[in-house]
Amino acid sequence: MKYVKFVVAVVIMVVVVVLVVQNHAAMSTEVSFRMDLLGLKYQSTAMTVYHIVVIVFLFGVLISALVGMMERFRLKKEIRILRDASKEKDQELNSLRNLPITSEEVAPSYETDE
Repeated sequence: MKYVKFVVAVVIMVVVVVLVVQNHAAMSTEVSFRMDLLGLKYQSTAMTVYHIVVIVFLFGVLISALVGMMERFRLKKEIRILRDASKEKDQELNSLRNLPITSEEVAPSYETDE
């Protein structure tokens, strides 16, 4: 599985390099974003498409990391709850195992041969 991940990573890197080389002119163009919202006007500084792609990629990595951390904390909490429940059940089982066996003693019956 380790080698499969490595091969997939290499293939993805090669595809990215090919896309960058083939689209260098288009990716080097500068763009500027404008916003006019209820009288508020804003215009960003000119950035290349390369910069925008990198910023969006890093933003996606950040969001994925945050979602992963939240999922990890949720799973840790669930594991802790399940461990506590398991300990309680183990204690109950051990207490039941240590109970003395009580049974009604029946007087021995002697059969006589007549």
